[in-house]
Amino acid sequence: MTDGGSSIPAVQALLRVLATGRDVAEFGTAFGEGTAAIAETARSVVTVELDPQRVAIARDRLAGLENVEAIEGDAYELLRGRGPFGLVFVDGGVYDWERILELLEPGGLLVKDDLTPGRAVEGDPVREFLLRDRRLAAVEILTTPQSAAIVALRRS
Repeated sequence: MTDGGSSIPAVQALLRVLATGRDVAEFGTAFGEGTAAIAETARSVVTVELDPQRVAIARDRLAGLENVEAIEGDAYELLRGRGPFGLVFVDGGVYDWERILELLEPGGLLVKDDLTPGRAVEGDPVREFLLRDRRLAAVEILTTPQSAAIVALRRS
């Protein structure tokens, strides 16, 4: 996986497609490479990074992209009351899935990457929630032979 660094090119390509025409929230900006890919097609992107050094690098990388707002701090606090979003990309941090779902509009997409493929759903809290919650329709896809992502649609 990425060890907290930038998303891989396959995930960037996936996000570029899924973000088309949507308002997007990103948890975990890292260095802004994934954010830049999302911004190519998204209507708007608000991305939140907890690490001040990373957000500084990301802001430099994203400078000039008028549809991107890169902010520093706790995503749960900073995104409260914003949205709803058509796409939420969860790329870091501790997951409070209920609070994340509150940000997602009906018919909106939720993406979680950096997963090891082939793991059982049982005992994996990320997979258990995203693949079994009745409010979502979800699928796990390979992004490379060694990595996977889950794409979930919030049902109406």
